[in-house]
Amino acid sequence: MAQVNPTVGSLAANAEKTLEWTEKAKRAWADVVVFPELMITGYPPEDLVLKPGFVADNIACLNALSKKIRGITAIVGFVDRKDAIPRFKHAGACFNAAALIHDGGIKDVYHKMRLPNYGVFDEERYFRPGSSALNFTLGGVTFGVGICEDIWFPDGPVRAQAAAGADVIVNLNASPYHAGKLAVREKMLRQRARDNSVVIAYNNMVGGQDELVFDGQGMVIDSSGKVIARGAPFDEDLIVVDLKILRKKPRKITEGAEPPQGVRDITLSPIRTAKKRALRITAQKPSDGVKPLSENDEMLEALMLGTCDYVKKNGFRHAVVGLSGGIDSSLVAAIAADALGGGNVTGVFMPSVYTSKESLEDAKALAKNLGIEFLTIPIRGVHESYISTLKTALGGSRPGTAEENIQARIRGNILMALSNKFGWLVLTTGNKSEMSVGYATLYGDMAGGFAVIKDVPKTVVYELSSRLNKRAGRRVIPRRVFTKAPTAELKYNQTDQDTLPPYDVLDAILKAYVEEDKSAGEIAALGFPLKTVRKVVRMVDISEYKRRQAPPGIKITPRALGKDRRMPITNGYGK
Repeated sequence: MAQVNPTVGSLAANAEKTLEWTEKAKRAWADVVVFPELMITGYPPEDLVLKPGFVADNIACLNALSKKIRGITAIVGFVDRKDAIPRFKHAGACFNAAALIHDGGIKDVYHKMRLPNYGVFDEERYFRPGSSALNFTLGGVTFGVGICEDIWFPDGPVRAQAAAGADVIVNLNASPYHAGKLAVREKMLRQRARDNSVVIAYNNMVGGQDELVFDGQGMVIDSSGKVIARGAPFDEDLIVVDLKILRKKPRKITEGAEPPQGVRDITLSPIRTAKKRALRITAQKPSDGVKPLSENDEMLEALMLGTCDYVKKNGFRHAVVGLSGGIDSSLVAAIAADALGGGNVTGVFMPSVYTSKESLEDAKALAKNLGIEFLTIPIRGVHESYISTLKTALGGSRPGTAEENIQARIRGNILMALSNKFGWLVLTTGNKSEMSVGYATLYGDMAGGFAVIKDVPKTVVYELSSRLNKRAGRRVIPRRVFTKAPTAELKYNQTDQDTLPPYDVLDAILKAYVEEDKSAGEIAALGFPLKTVRKVVRMVDISEYKRRQAPPGIKITPRALGKDRRMPITNGYGK
């Protein structure tokens, strides 16, 4: 299994990567190599699929690639369309497909039968479902080919393929990460292998694509449900496994259940090799050599990979972060330094009249610990100029939120000026708790190109920061950053809790409302004051317009704001 990192739209580069990893598989004496879902286009290609030229170009890349793949059988994901490949006639428009390439030619094409259309997935917008499953036999072993969602249903193609004699199911995936996803996947795959008495080779994409991160962590599971090999987490890997197939009868199909779909079966001629299989050398670590990460380590790796790929795949080399001396900007800067290298990150401290000496000390110490460039650009004079300019227009009223937010907008303008001048990508520092309730300044601290911790609740920000220090074996983020009260420092003696409930309370309410769709009454029944719940719910609802204007950020939780949770801005429903 080639667990690799393609780039959406980079058709030629993705085809070249496919060939490169096919050669690696051949050097490991593999008979079959499987690539991730939509390997040629990258995943998800979204509305690129609606461009006829894009679909035609991806097919042309696949056809050219297939002629170069010799001495091995490769299963490669791509976008297919009706009559696109000579010899194969397909009903419908476009399909999420897998090409069966054998010794220099495309022998068959499988079309994904189960199309996800929930959460971050919109496959019914782009694809038609396939009408039949595919098995192929090579060297006396029968393989079933499936794509991602196909394997998630007990009555899906796997059951039909096993009933038709499949020994191994190879499943191409682009399954995005969120906390806890690996355990859910593994439980499902173990069950599917046991129920159908088949070996499952589940290969997952790795890499960042806009808000999504694909974590790899593919696995091979034997027919008893035991994991016999794992792919590396959040990194490219070649998982090479020698399988000894033990013939077992598949379980009987439950009486009254829907009959299995039709399965077509083709037989491929064995490819002769110059060397004996006894000389086979595998590149795979022992099956117990790749251990699942802890949840916090998973989240850190996802944030680092997502940041690295977003910056680099979009043509940037350098990132800039506004440092406040607080926990959020400290974590974002640390993630950026790890993902890009300290020499490719600049931290900018922009003190106002309300900024404490401790904030400067902590921001400086952080920059030194990370090895990043540190700039200080005071904003006091600019702020006074704004207030003077607006004095008449604001009617001489008592200073309030508008005057406070001017400071955040000045800082946003400074960061964007540096971005424009030097080509740096601005990384914003708002967390999920703040973004949920709108505790952020539009065109201020929300201004930037990528929101690294947009889907990380404030309580988890502290957990990840602590874990980051522990992994480093030193205090990268200074001790005082963890202990001082969170504050935007937009007025004297300000803390976040002047406006918001304590973060442990806020995050619990937000999880219930944003991720679980509970009503205010249901949340209050969990033990929270109804008045507090209603306040939080209202803040979430009226802040949708802000979130629509925020930069993209990495999905970490099961239900992220934006792609997962899509609410109308104009909304008269409130419960």
